[in-house]
Amino acid sequence: QVQLVESGGALVQPGDSLRLSCVASGRTRALRAMGWFRQAPGKERVFVAAVDWSGSSTSYADSVKDRFTISRDNVRDTVYLQMNMLTPEDTAVYYCAADSQPLRVALTTTPSSYDSWGQGTQVTVSS
Repeated sequence: QVQLVESGGALVQPGDSLRLSCVASGRTRALRAMGWFRQAPGKERVFVAAVDWSGSSTSYADSVKDRFTISRDNVRDTVYLQMNMLTPEDTAVYYCAADSQPLRVALTTTPSSYDSWGQGTQVTVSS
């Protein structure tokens, strides 16, 4: 498995930007697709964005498309989630996750396809 540590969560105002980071360690970490998920109070954990092992392919939930950008730096073993134009609906705990299958061809949005998870970082958007 891969060990993941997220950071960057904060309390921000609507319209603000925020960048989350996720540092990975462990075997085959550079060969795994990485995803960001979020969970709001009382709701299930949902897919936000994913990036393949090389960083060349990405996928986004419709709710964040054109506002969020996922990227990775395999030299620094870090995955980023740049979040722009934040709204109160983006308030949630954000989790970084590593795909269970190294070098998977197609990005997956299903939480059960990821077998390593970080502890989460809180993002609160409020005026």
